[in-house]
Amino acid sequence: MGNAKQLNEISWQEFKDLPLAEKGEYFQAPTYHTLIAQQFSRIQLEEICALATKIRRISKQRDGANFLRTLLSDKRAMLYFAQPSSRTYLSHNAACQILGLDTMDVRDSKTSSEVKGESPEDTVRTFSSYVDMIIMRHPVGGFAERVAWMLSNTNRPIPVLNAGSGADQHPTQALLDIYTLERSFEDIGGIDGKSIAFVGDLLRGRTVRSLAWLLTLYKKVKVYFVAPEQLQIGEDVLELLDAAGMEYETTQDFASVMPKADALYMTRIQDEWDADGESTTIDTSAFSIDAEHLDRLKKTAIIMHPLPRRKEISISVDSDPRAIFWRQVRNGMWVRAALILMTFGRQDEVNTYDAESNPN
Repeated sequence: MGNAKQLNEISWQEFKDLPLAEKGEYFQAPTYHTLIAQQFSRIQLEEICALATKIRRISKQRDGANFLRTLLSDKRAMLYFAQPSSRTYLSHNAACQILGLDTMDVRDSKTSSEVKGESPEDTVRTFSSYVDMIIMRHPVGGFAERVAWMLSNTNRPIPVLNAGSGADQHPTQALLDIYTLERSFEDIGGIDGKSIAFVGDLLRGRTVRSLAWLLTLYKKVKVYFVAPEQLQIGEDVLELLDAAGMEYETTQDFASVMPKADALYMTRIQDEWDADGESTTIDTSAFSIDAEHLDRLKKTAIIMHPLPRRKEISISVDSDPRAIFWRQVRNGMWVRAALILMTFGRQDEVNTYDAESNPN
């Protein structure tokens, strides 16, 4: 880790109060914890994407799949999902299986000793006694950071991978989104110079918050935030983009943005965060796409969605080759496998195997 900053060198309160960019200096991915989008550099994103592609390619052959399963057969991971999830849980679980990483899980805090009054911190500390990595999804924003700091200050520090933290961060979703964008645009110059439109509930969409930041690492990317006024992206995100010098627009006019976008990133209403069902009173009908809109899009455009979807993408769109959200789901498995492997520092074995299997 060289001169990288360490979480055992700072108090929790001092760390908690740091700006996001400075927090990222304490867990420079992909060497240890993966907690926030702000910890990644473009070089690291490119390394993760390249490794994901190699893992995907190697896994297609039986010998390759068997090889991959040896890479982390000496490790165990806890999947602690205190918030409902299917895709994210299964994607991480599948990634572990690809690498031969044994898993155990708790998918409901009601099945843990938290129901007896144990603190969530003590619960996770207990889990850390049995495993070599904790992959966690939690409804409380910042809790993954708290756990990472806590475990880094024990005699058995292990990496923490944030699989969704409150309404603020979802770094592994952002990574798979970057991988999807890279693969989709690989024949037309990559992500540089592209226009990305985020549509829907942007105020509470943690996938949008994380991905928007990662896009600042690319050249001349323009972002459109398309949402009802009540659900528009937060000022805290815009301040980060301003500091990074990113060009963006906020608008409610989805129709005018459609022909400009190289990627539409659709999102659902995040009403699980409602206090009293206020989202149901917001008219979101103008922030959806169906077959009649497809002629307005560029021929090279793509339609993405972190899923689950509701009415914001009609099933009539699914057959269009530009609708890539099901491919996006599968990409998550490969990216998460790459990230986990890099966390344990085993990526060179894949690089060597791939070079031997695919000589120039």
